[in-house]
Amino acid sequence: MKKLMHGLLVISFLFLTGSVFAEHYVNGVEGIKGGSVPPPGTYLRLYNAYYTADKMMDPSGSEADIGFDVEVMAVVPRLIWVSQKTVLGGNYAADIIVPFVSTDLQIDAAGLDDDQTGLGDIFIEPLVLAWHGDRYDAAVGAGVWLPTGDYDASEPASPGKDMYTTMLTLGGTVYADAARTWSASLLSRYEIHSEMDELDLTPGDDFHFEWGVAKTVGKYWDIGLAGYCQWQVTKDKGRDRQSNEKDQVYAAGPEVSVFIPKAMLFASLRALWEFEAEDRSEGQMAVLTLTKIF
Repeated sequence: MKKLMHGLLVISFLFLTGSVFAEHYVNGVEGIKGGSVPPPGTYLRLYNAYYTADKMMDPSGSEADIGFDVEVMAVVPRLIWVSQKTVLGGNYAADIIVPFVSTDLQIDAAGLDDDQTGLGDIFIEPLVLAWHGDRYDAAVGAGVWLPTGDYDASEPASPGKDMYTTMLTLGGTVYADAARTWSASLLSRYEIHSEMDELDLTPGDDFHFEWGVAKTVGKYWDIGLAGYCQWQVTKDKGRDRQSNEKDQVYAAGPEVSVFIPKAMLFASLRALWEFEAEDRSEGQMAVLTLTKIF
């Protein structure tokens, strides 16, 4: 009976969020030098992300024995334009993200097996300012996630989330030496969610930050460590709210990146392991990112 009750509590959470995670922003996709915006130009970035977890943690951080398993695969193109125009001394930039997501979710205790693939929610960021100094990069931004993905309250693996999300960004990278071979970066995101359309539910705000430390080896390679932290900072609101709890998770792991001059292409690969999760899944993330300069 205890196992079944755990399953019913988790399935209620999943139905109300409409997907495995309530937040729009995907932790761990930027990594080392994530607080830096590239110099003026046009860039096409392709995130290839894979997340898997077989643990659902309760609000105390203990594993719920419910037979939980999830796999999420995402292919996410992002078009970035950085202009020569400056505002407050920083280069003006804008970008758009169009995610394609496949989610396979199982919860044995609740008899759930859901598998959905499709267009996710599109992100438009019309305001980005980026500054570059001899030993630092810095950036701020503001954008919105649009509910363009399919959503069904009875399908917790839905690619859409049925809500708008305003996302504010602040990040930076500092370099320990004049040659900029040692770097440390932070990239913070704050998400403010709207009320969902199908449910009387407004998910709580989320705060994320990604970090990275790296060493440039030779001319074109960077090797380092990356990670992320994510906290829900306000509680869910609405009649369909099922919990007063706030979730959190941390992750860390290695990363390697390389620039290929002939192709004008950056490639990075990182693997991250989550820990200290509460009221959410705890698993592993792998991301291959390709950035083409035009």
